[in-house]
Amino acid sequence: MTITQLKYVLAVAEYKNFTVAADKCFVTQPTLSMQIQKIEEELSIQIFDRTKKPIQLTDIGLKIVSQAKNIVNEADRIQDIVEQQKGFIGGEFRLGIIPTIMPTLLPMFLNNFIKKYPKVKLIIEELNTDEIITKLNNGHLDAAIAATPLQEEKIKEIVLYFEPFVAYIPEQHHHFNKQEIEVADLNIDEILLLQDGHCFRDGILNLCKNNSKNDINHFQIESGSFETLIKLADEGLGTTLLPYLHTLDLKDADKLKLRHFKEPKPAREVSLIYPKSELKIHIIDALRTTISGVIKGAITFQNVEIISPLQKK
Repeated sequence: MTITQLKYVLAVAEYKNFTVAADKCFVTQPTLSMQIQKIEEELSIQIFDRTKKPIQLTDIGLKIVSQAKNIVNEADRIQDIVEQQKGFIGGEFRLGIIPTIMPTLLPMFLNNFIKKYPKVKLIIEELNTDEIITKLNNGHLDAAIAATPLQEEKIKEIVLYFEPFVAYIPEQHHHFNKQEIEVADLNIDEILLLQDGHCFRDGILNLCKNNSKNDINHFQIESGSFETLIKLADEGLGTTLLPYLHTLDLKDADKLKLRHFKEPKPAREVSLIYPKSELKIHIIDALRTTISGVIKGAITFQNVEIISPLQKK
């Protein structure tokens, strides 16, 4: 069997469709099917149950796919070893970033990185945390930037910085005159939240826990952007919480409505995450060094309490 054949097996296992897998592998469907059949004949087993729709792995197929991932990763590592020996930092690198981090962090480091490492072709995707985990595990991302800890067995995390939560409180709100606020001041019933699927939303829910002061919600508003939440808060529809870096670009008039938490400040942990196979680790290290260099001047908070980004069941 060959590495190419194993890659075909992995593609079918992921997409559960021979035609789609062939398209993703840039070969014809008959070619892909023939190569997989050759492996099955060589091993005298069936990797896929073709009678089911979508196609399913057999019991032995599950074990083969698990081992095939290891073999393909180790084969790719050979190129990594050669590039590191030559001191070469280049090639295609696929990076995922969650939506509540991308608009603030990416402009801070991207220009520096591409100037310092012009041979790296960065392919950047804005994805939510669940999508990132899936793509990392399937080999469709080399690394990602997300809120952690994620407690994923196959993923490593390198902490980049701690980003405090900051309250946005409009003038008409009863907490507006406070210089600092406490978690106990929060009322989850009046906090405007991002849509479901954003880990920053889950962080707020974990922070507030059972801070509900009303039995009845008169309305519920969720949005996909902080800008919308700020405008709704200004209309008197509630308050909201923002990541610290997002507050740096607010208008001066809006900055007057920001209230920091008393120490230890609730914060999210932002990390560079990647598969434990550590493929392209030289580019990952270059990314970490670049981001750390630009972020240390923007965020200097130390006394913080990390709020989990994981949705509590």
